[in-house]
Amino acid sequence: MTATLAQLNAANAIDGVVLLDGIYEHSPWIAAAAMAERPFADLAHLRRALADAVRAGGHDAQLALLRAHPKLAGKAMVAGTLTAESTDEQTRSGLTQCTPGEFARLHALNDAYDARFGWPFILAVRGPTGLGLTRAEIIEAFERRLAGDPATEFEECLRNVHRIAELRLADRFAG
Repeated sequence: MTATLAQLNAANAIDGVVLLDGIYEHSPWIAAAAMAERPFADLAHLRRALADAVRAGGHDAQLALLRAHPKLAGKAMVAGTLTAESTDEQTRSGLTQCTPGEFARLHALNDAYDARFGWPFILAVRGPTGLGLTRAEIIEAFERRLAGDPATEFEECLRNVHRIAELRLADRFAG
């Protein structure tokens, strides 16, 4: 679904949340809070309003946001129950074509990460350029970040959530 800022600015609060559905994984409260900042002058203004809503939500809401994210190459991917956005991102990164060894490694890393931190590992798999990370780069980041401390990792996950949202906004509002 593509949309325009003009459509978003003209939408009522409920329709605006629908237009922003999927930007932040299973967290419509973020879009609802950001809608109070309309009219959005540009995509950067919208992106800031969404990020401000996450920040204003506080730790418990941020933790719920992190926990709303699927595990990379996890059961939801295998079962085909990811959101359209997550399916696209995991497919683009090649996670749907993991070798049995890569798949087993990712499952072990997912389990270890969840046990250590209490939320899923979150990485913007489309990378800093939007073109995507390789499976090897994803596994390396997973292994490196598993050794991090919880406070730093919490912030790193939020940073990646915002990067994912930024890419999704660019896709949604490309026109």
